[in-house]
Amino acid sequence: MQLRKVTAASAAVLALALTATACGSDDKDGGSDGSGGGKKITIGIKIDQPGIGLKTPDGKYTGFDVDVATYVAKELGYDAKDITFKETKSADRETAIERGDVKFIAASYSINDERLQKVDFAGPYLLAHQDILVRADDDSIKSPADLNSKKLCSVTGSTSAKNVKDKLAPKADLQEFGGYSECLTGLENKVVDALTTDDSILAGFASQQNFQGKFKLAGFKMSNENYGIGLKKGDADLKKKIDDALTKMVSDGSWEKAVTANFGPANYKNEPAPKIGNIVK
Repeated sequence: MQLRKVTAASAAVLALALTATACGSDDKDGGSDGSGGGKKITIGIKIDQPGIGLKTPDGKYTGFDVDVATYVAKELGYDAKDITFKETKSADRETAIERGDVKFIAASYSINDERLQKVDFAGPYLLAHQDILVRADDDSIKSPADLNSKKLCSVTGSTSAKNVKDKLAPKADLQEFGGYSECLTGLENKVVDALTTDDSILAGFASQQNFQGKFKLAGFKMSNENYGIGLKKGDADLKKKIDDALTKMVSDGSWEKAVTANFGPANYKNEPAPKIGNIVK
């Protein structure tokens, strides 16, 4: 009788354990092999960068990074409906990857040595350059050195802010805001004199219908920004799968189509698609 009681209790514990295991796997991202298998995937993006990554008022996500992320996810086995896009601000990207909040990040994420200490990168998939955006009627900034006497806005934790501090205009009054939209509002209201980040991002802002004619790009190529897809350090298998997906995206014409769709209206002069692993210094 005692034996029957122990056996029944053990069976109940085993059944509960199996049930818990099954429930726990339903709503998580796919495994490290990158294959979806009907599971969900969370991808980090920007949501305030028109042309790159933008969440529209109706809840949709648009932009070049969104198109790249969606293409890569499909190659990994995830349908578009299985993707959850999560905003990852510049200062939070490495932490989001390390904590496992996202599977990977496609968010105007420049590959550099400091970040490579914490995360790995697939790609690059786009070569951009740091530039500045000024008001259309402002002709006082003719070279990067002119920024030394100006109020310059960038985003906390961004590569652009670090470049300005370290070498471009060390005496500039650098204003670091939480997002580029805040910088743009400051520029429009003359709280700051210029906004600096990558030319691809600036072109996206300048091309918005409500801002057309108000701002202009200076045309300075102040840096090379190699956009890569950030992922957990040491996940070589996922990195290879993403690299293969990016290679396919270029070869089948989807990359060029995405560039034209997202940057074309701003007359942005993009660089050719970079080769995987070719970091332009």
